[in-house]
Amino acid sequence: MSPLLILAIAFVTLTVIGVPLFAAVGLTTALALYLIDIPYTLLAQTGYGSLTPFPLLTIPLFVLAGRLMEVGGMATRMIAIATNLVGAYRGSMGLVTVFACMLFAALSGSGPATTAAIGSVTVPAMKREGYDVPFAAAITASAGALGSLIPPSNLLIIYGLVSETSIPRLFLAGIIPGLMVTVFLMITTYIIARRRNYGGGGPKFSWVPFRKAVWDGKWSIGAPVLILGGIYGGAFTPTEAAGVAVFYALFVGLFAYRELTLKKIVDALRFTALLTGILILLTPTLAFGQLTAFYDVPAAVQQGITAITENKILVLLLIGVFYIFIGTFMESLAQIVLFTAVFLPLVTSLGVDPVLFGIFTVITCEIGFLTPPLGANLTVAARISGISIERISTAVLPFIIAYIVGMVLLILVPDLSLFVPDWFYGAAK
Repeated sequence: MSPLLILAIAFVTLTVIGVPLFAAVGLTTALALYLIDIPYTLLAQTGYGSLTPFPLLTIPLFVLAGRLMEVGGMATRMIAIATNLVGAYRGSMGLVTVFACMLFAALSGSGPATTAAIGSVTVPAMKREGYDVPFAAAITASAGALGSLIPPSNLLIIYGLVSETSIPRLFLAGIIPGLMVTVFLMITTYIIARRRNYGGGGPKFSWVPFRKAVWDGKWSIGAPVLILGGIYGGAFTPTEAAGVAVFYALFVGLFAYRELTLKKIVDALRFTALLTGILILLTPTLAFGQLTAFYDVPAAVQQGITAITENKILVLLLIGVFYIFIGTFMESLAQIVLFTAVFLPLVTSLGVDPVLFGIFTVITCEIGFLTPPLGANLTVAARISGISIERISTAVLPFIIAYIVGMVLLILVPDLSLFVPDWFYGAAK
């Protein structure tokens, strides 16, 4: 039996019997080291090295900033802006949810965090307007996934570190696809809400309440302007921008809106510690990724796929199907770390830009957020709405189709993701 087959059987077995993913990957990596007689110190050295890169600080800082903005009153003001902009039409509260998630995504960098921040307000509001609860939860879960695509994005940061791709370029590349997927989600929401006759009551759009909401929420609007403007204006790096975001969230919450208390700050720190604890996956997954080179896995994958087709569109579609499947039971962070090393050499050999592949990878991860049994966003939405993941899983299917359409368009029209970074920085040499 070949070593690769042994490792595959070991990993699948450990995963199926319920061993935590970081332990399953770690044990499989240890077995791989044993089979090719490499000292186990590689695992320790890689583990230490995986947690030392300075840009890695960006993730907990953005998570903390997003949480402080949520509990400090900035999220509710963003929802007020979205509500007054959309007005009272069929499906208006669903449209508000999608639009507000898009706005908050520019603050949090996390899909589950965006789902929790916006859904905790809009799901009860949709219930009061007579929305079917699974549908309301599905809107929130799917729109919350935008937090991983619209910059700043934690998953894009991880991809940038693993693939050694420019993080600012990745952030810029996520803007147009993020807006495109937002439009698809809003169209899906409107069509379903209109068929089911949801919403439509209340005042129509008018400028006076909208201007009032914008003025009240000016500090909220200023956050993404400060963060992204600072990065692309050269004032600070993405990591420094995350630190600025935390300071800004504290300042606004304590002195502008005065809704932030010591208890809320402590709770935000606890939330950040729990959410970023997933970074423990970096240690075994990076070591496992390094071992793929010893086993010539990238070369074997390249040979196997190119034997079927060398058409880069078909290759990306095949990888997309694989990513969506694997995302049903694997954390997105581990998925990116493990498989970027395997597939990136293949797609770049076919002429695919690493920046495009990063956005493509994150969109497939967003679909993974919406598919059981793992489905991080489904879990958060279920907790908010008080219903089972199974009921939400059925209601979220039309929104998954919206993401798939976005993924296919991205493959067919690469400039959707490459236009902005190429315009801003110039085409990569």
